[in-house]
Parts: sequence; structure tokens; C-alpha cells
Amino acid sequence: MNALTSVDPGTASWILFGVFFTLMFLRVPVAIALGLACLPMLILEPNLSPMTLVQETFNAYNSFILLAVPFFLLTANLMNIGGITDRLVTLSRAMVGHLPGSLAQINVVLSIFFAGISGSSTADAASQSKIFIDAQRKEGYDDSFSVAITAVSAVLAVIIPPSILMIVWGGVLSVSIGALFLAGVIPGLLLGLVQMATVHVYAKRRGYPTYGRSTFKVFLAALLVALPALMTPVIIIGGKIFGWFTATESACIAVLYAGVLSMIVYREMNLAGLKLALTDTGRLAAVALFCVGTASAFGWLLAYYQIPKAILANVGSWGMGLYQTGFFIAAVFLVVGCFLDAIPAIIIVGTILQPLAQAVAMDPVHFAMIGIVSLAFGLVTPPYGLCLMIACSIAKVTMASVLKDTMIMLIPMLGVLVLVIVWPDVALILPKLISPEYLK
Repeated sequence: MNALTSVDPGTASWILFGVFFTLMFLRVPVAIALGLACLPMLILEPNLSPMTLVQETFNAYNSFILLAVPFFLLTANLMNIGGITDRLVTLSRAMVGHLPGSLAQINVVLSIFFAGISGSSTADAASQSKIFIDAQRKEGYDDSFSVAITAVSAVLAVIIPPSILMIVWGGVLSVSIGALFLAGVIPGLLLGLVQMATVHVYAKRRGYPTYGRSTFKVFLAALLVALPALMTPVIIIGGKIFGWFTATESACIAVLYAGVLSMIVYREMNLAGLKLALTDTGRLAAVALFCVGTASAFGWLLAYYQIPKAILANVGSWGMGLYQTGFFIAAVFLVVGCFLDAIPAIIIVGTILQPLAQAVAMDPVHFAMIGIVSLAFGLVTPPYGLCLMIACSIAKVTMASVLKDTMIMLIPMLGVLVLVIVWPDVALILPKLISPEYLK
């Protein structure tokens, strides 16, 4: 027990987690539940006061890196309202419209493109659901399949850079965001490919419609129209990797670029559309950043009572090697992701597991990718499953009715997670080749 504390780590952890999960069971929002769970310990501990909650919450916001979060969300909203997403849909159709289950294949490819712009799976799930679910219904797709593939493909946005989770992870655990951006490319594309393969199998078995193959001329025309939009991730990621600007500065430049495309190049966004984009961004960013603040206060209390050290005391004695530790970390994040939003999970659980990864000399970027890919599953697994919840809400169906297809789609994705664990170069090869100075 810490000499400065009056409560031992075991009692403190029971109180903190007990209050938190009780509030979650009572359906209190995660961010508020994390803050309220801190209060009993702050009142019981003579050396602390309830004002500590306010101080630690605001300390978390005193971060230049976190400014990137609202800017990436604003970029995505500007692109949606400015007609940029429509151009990407046209390009996706020209690329994969001839494959079985054409509309669902387009859905997955658009998610890959959109992931390179927004960094937010929830923004992706909301926009893709509005675009594709009704369209798939009209073409005879089953509701459960349409909702499942829309929600599952949306998780690519937290793996393919720029990812809000990577920004939070890099800021909290002091890992190079440039390295994380590079590390997410191959795992993200592999997940997209296995999703397209899953759509292919479903389409063949259920007879979903297939469009005619686009001519090269049609593809080239679609590519030329969409090319300015496709330059967005190149600017964001290239600028960060080559040291032209920081993650936050790249997000600001992405906003300016998306605004120019929407208002001047494509001319589909007026002042009313700009106001809508700003309002929606403010709402989404407020939720995400409030979660960061209260989770940071919760994490600070865990560190204050040395709870991570107490939790890992027994785990460290198991004698796990690199691969066993990788699977253990993935299992923890997979379970935690079912109950907790990814951002507080990174701040709380990532901090707890970091010493375990260091003990087996796991590369910090490899550790981050195992955690982020594992947490992505939590966006579509109940009871939390935020992306699945959004897609179900827009489709007006129950989560239970789409669970079977969702779980089937997650099985090949688990294969990619296993590959990331047992073959670290899946994540590390691009950072090694392009910017080896970012590693360790």
C-alpha cells in the first residue's frame, strides 16, 4: 500500500470498479459514471478532495494532441455535407461494383476511404447507415446482413489512419502517432479484404444482386472526380510522417482542405451546411473529450492507489512470453471493449497493461495495434457495441435480430487480429521501412 494513502489497493479497486459498474448497470452514461465512481474515494481519502476530480479532468484537456479529435470529426462532416462522400461512392462502385453483393462491397470500400478521412467509427457508422441500409433493402438484402456489414465495416475507421484512438493512445501512453498511423495501414486493409471476402460468400449463398463491370473509362472518370478527396489522407498521414506538421496541425490542414473542396471545388456546401457541420462536430467532440477527462481522473486514482501494480502482481508470475502476453492483452481488451468505450479503455486498461508489455520487450507500437484492433471489436459487440447500436437505430431493427450475422462477420476478422499478434511485422513493417526512428 502507498504510504500516503489510507486505503489499500484492493479496497480502492473494489470501490472504484464496483461503483462504476453499478452505475453502468443503471444505464448512466459512461463518461458520467467514470466521474461519479471517483467521488467516494476522493471523499474517503483524507489527502484528497472532490476538487481533485475537476483538476485531473481539466489536466487531461490541457493537451495539444487532443485538439486533433474535433478537427478530424469536422473534416468528416464537411466531406459528408460537401458531397465528397458521394464522389467516393461513385468511385467505389466503379472499382468493386462487379463483385457479388455489389452494394455491400461498395459499402466496405467506402468505409476504407472514409476511414482515411474521419478517424471516427461512429461518424462512419452513422453516415454509411443512412446511405446504404435502405438502398440494400430495395435490392433484396436481408436487414440483418445489411446492418451487420455496415456496422462491422465502420470499425475500420479506428484502425486505418488517421484514427482518433491512435491519437489518444499516442498522447496517453507516449507512443509516436506517426508510427501508429503507419502501423494501422496493413491491418486495416487486411480487415477490409476479409470483410469483402465475407460479403462474397454471403452474396453467393443468398443470391444478392451484382452490377455490371464498369469500363476503364468510367473508372478513370470517377477516379479523377474523387482524386481531390482521396488526397485528404495523403496530406494528413504524409505530413505527419515526413515531419511537415504535427497530428493536430495535420487535422487543421485537413479541415481547411475539406472546406475548400466542399465550398469552392465541388460547390455543394453553403453557409447553412457549414453551420450544420460545426454544430454536429461540437456535439460529437464534446462527448468524446468529456469521456477523456473523466477517464483520466479515474486512471489517476488507479495510479494513486497503485492498483495496476497490484493487478499485475499475480499475472507477472505466470511466466508468459511475447506471444502469450499478446493474446492475454487482446483478450483483456476484447472483454473490456464489450462494456466500455474505447477511449476510456485506452486510458485506464492501456495504462494498466503497459508494464506487462514492457516486461516481455513488446514494441510499444505493436502493443498499441493489438489494443486498438481488439477494441475495434467492442464497437460491434453487445452490450456496448456503439456502431452496431447506431446502425440498428437507423435501420429500426433490434440488436438481437442482427447479432448472428455480426458474429459470423467477426470470425475472419479475429484471424487478422491473431496475425497481428503472432507476426508483429504486419503492423511494424511500414514504420520500419519508412520511419524506423519512430520505433522504440
